[in-house]
Amino acid sequence: MSLMLYCLNGPNLNLLGTREPEIYGTDTLADIEKMMSKSANDLGAKLVFRQSNHEGELIDWIQEARTKASALILNAAAYTHTSIAIHDALKTLEIPVIELHLSNPHSREPFRAKSYVAPCAHGVIAGFGSAGYRLSVEAAITLVNKRSKN
Repeated sequence: MSLMLYCLNGPNLNLLGTREPEIYGTDTLADIEKMMSKSANDLGAKLVFRQSNHEGELIDWIQEARTKASALILNAAAYTHTSIAIHDALKTLEIPVIELHLSNPHSREPFRAKSYVAPCAHGVIAGFGSAGYRLSVEAAITLVNKRSKN
C-alpha cells in the first residue's frame, strides 16, 4: 500500500519567492512542490500538493483528505490564526496532521502566536524555511508508520 500525503497551502503562498523573501525565502511554491515530491517519492509515498487563497476550498480539500490521505501537512498561512472553520474541519480527521510554517510565528507579531490548527495537529514544524516541507514529509511518514504498528 502506498502512502498518500496531502500538503495543503493557504493564502498568499502562491507568491513565495517574491513576497517578503527576507521572511519566507526565495524558493517558489513550485520549487517546494518539486523538492517535496522527490522526498515523498524517495520514502515510498505519493504527494498531493495544493494551494488556495480561499478558505472554503481548503476546507473541501481537508474533508477530501479524510478518505484519500494517509496524513495531512497543512500550511494554513494566515488562516492558522483566524479560521475556526479550518479547525473544525481538521477535528474530523483520523489521520496524522502536521502544522507547517516557513517562518516561526512565535517570533513575529503577537497575533501570530495563536493557532487554531495546533490543537488538531500531532506536531508543528516552524521556522526552517522551505526545508520544513522536507521535514514534514519525514515526520508524516514516521507518524503513519507508527500508527500502523499499533
